[in-house]
Amino acid sequence: QVHLVESGGGSVQAGGSLRLSCAASVSIFSFNVMGWYRQAPGKQRELVASITRGGTTNYADSVKGRFTISRDTAKNTVYLQMNSLKAEDTAVYSCYAGDGILTYWTQGTQVTVSS
Repeated sequence: QVHLVESGGGSVQAGGSLRLSCAASVSIFSFNVMGWYRQAPGKQRELVASITRGGTTNYADSVKGRFTISRDTAKNTVYLQMNSLKAEDTAVYSCYAGDGILTYWTQGTQVTVSS
């Protein structure tokens, strides 16, 4: 059974950094894609970043140049390094993993950036 465990959220001042981790209970090569969505109060859910099985990455325009998604295949973990954080990055961040049939989600972690 697939489980995703997310960690690393919290509060930081604007300009600071946080790193989110998403650890899978199976090989991350089991998935076609992994990544993060975020949702702020009153806003639509937004795809923040993703990485495919082949290593292709994709970012929302709002985070390009500030966020980096990466993976450690030995640890079956995907990371989201968030630098130069802005108040508008405040949201609940949820990790997901898709295998082409099912999509697995974490419960989400709060990221709060104070200006």
